[in-house]
Amino acid sequence: MKRQQRRLRADFLASQGQAPTTGRAAIGQTFFSPRGVRCVLGFGAILLSVAACSEEKQVVEEIRSIKTVTVGDTTSGEERKFSGIVRAVDRSALSFEVAGNVLVVNVDIGAKVEKDQVLAELDKEPYELEVEKAEAELVTAKAKVKNQLADYNREKSVFEQGAGSKRRLDQAEFALKEAESSVDFVTSKLNLSKRDLRKTVLYAPYNGSIGLRDVEPFVDVRRGQKIFEIDGEGQQEIVLDIPETIVHRLDIGMTVAVSFSTLPGASTQGEVTEVGTVAGDGNAFPAKVRLIDPPSEVRSGMTAEATFDLQGAESASGYAVPNHALAPTTDASRGFVFVYQTDSSTVKQTPVKWGGVKDNLAIISEGLAPGDIVAVAGVSFLSDGMKVNLMDEKQKPKPEPLVVE
Repeated sequence: MKRQQRRLRADFLASQGQAPTTGRAAIGQTFFSPRGVRCVLGFGAILLSVAACSEEKQVVEEIRSIKTVTVGDTTSGEERKFSGIVRAVDRSALSFEVAGNVLVVNVDIGAKVEKDQVLAELDKEPYELEVEKAEAELVTAKAKVKNQLADYNREKSVFEQGAGSKRRLDQAEFALKEAESSVDFVTSKLNLSKRDLRKTVLYAPYNGSIGLRDVEPFVDVRRGQKIFEIDGEGQQEIVLDIPETIVHRLDIGMTVAVSFSTLPGASTQGEVTEVGTVAGDGNAFPAKVRLIDPPSEVRSGMTAEATFDLQGAESASGYAVPNHALAPTTDASRGFVFVYQTDSSTVKQTPVKWGGVKDNLAIISEGLAPGDIVAVAGVSFLSDGMKVNLMDEKQKPKPEPLVVE
C-alpha cells in the first residue's frame, strides 16, 4: 500500500514538472513551498484574532465628588481671636523685705486669706538685737550731747567775761553740734532697726486666695525673694498679646466676646482696659480685657479666648466662605478657590483676595460673585478643569465599562 502511495505521488509531481523527493527533503520542500507559507500565515492570523478577542481592555472614567457652598450676600467687618490667661485684677507677688530664716508658714496654696492676716514669720532675734544695740548707741549719743552742752556754756561764760578766746568758744560750739547730729543719726538707725523687726512678719495686703507658695519653714530667704502669690477677690481680667498689625484698631472701652476652652458653653463679655504702647516679644503689644460678670467656675490661670469685632474703614467687605476653601499662595493676602462650572461639570481655579476673618469664615473681597458654587472640601486634590460631581446631588449610576475590542 505505501509503495503504491509513493508511486502516485511521484506521478503527480512529474505532471507538475517537479522531481520526486523523499524523506526530510520532501517535508522541507512541502513546508517552504508558496502554498505552505500561505497556510502558516493564515493559521497565525487566526491565533492573533482569537487572542485579541480573549483579552478585552476595560477603561473606567472616575469622577470625584465635592462638597460645596453657594456664595451669598456680602458681609462687612472682621473678627480676630486671641488667647490669653485669666488672672485677678488685684494680683501680687509677696516677699519679705528683710532676709532671714523662716520661722513659721501659716497658709498653703488655695487658702482663703483676709487683709492683714499673718502669712509667714522670720526669726526675730537678730533684729531684736539690732534694736537693742541702736537703743544703747542712742543713750551714749545723748550723754555726749549733755557733756558738750556743758563745755559750750562754760566757754561762752568765760568768753563773755573777757577771759576766754573766740577760738575755744567756736570749738566747743562745733563739738556740741556734732554730738547733736550723732543723736539724730542713731535715732534714725534705731527707727530702721525697729522697721526691720516689723518686716519679719508677712501680712496679706487684701482679701483673696493664695495662688502660689514657694517657701518652707526653717529655710533662709533673701530680701525680695518671692514666696507667695495672692489673687485678690473681685474683678478678673485677661492678659493678651496683640499683633502690631491691628493694635492701632483697638480702643479703650471696646467690648469683646470671651469664651473658655476648659468650660464648654461658658462665655461672657469683656472690656478693653489697657493697651500697651511698647512692643514685647514677637513685636506684640500687651493688652488687658476686664471680664464682665464672668462665670463662677472661672479661675486665675485658665485660658480664655477673646474675640474682637473690628469695624471701621479698614474692615473688609466681601463674601464669606469657609477657611478651608481657600488655598494659599505666596502672597499672604491672596489665594485661590475652585468654582464649580454648571455647564461643564468642572471646577475652575479662581484667584481671590482675602480680606479677613469673621465667624470663622474667610472674607473674600475680590474674585467671587453671588451665586458662585465654591468647593469647600478636598481642595488640595482638585485641579483646574477637573470634572467633578456635586456631593449633595443624587448619586448617579456608575458608568458602564468602556470595552475596546
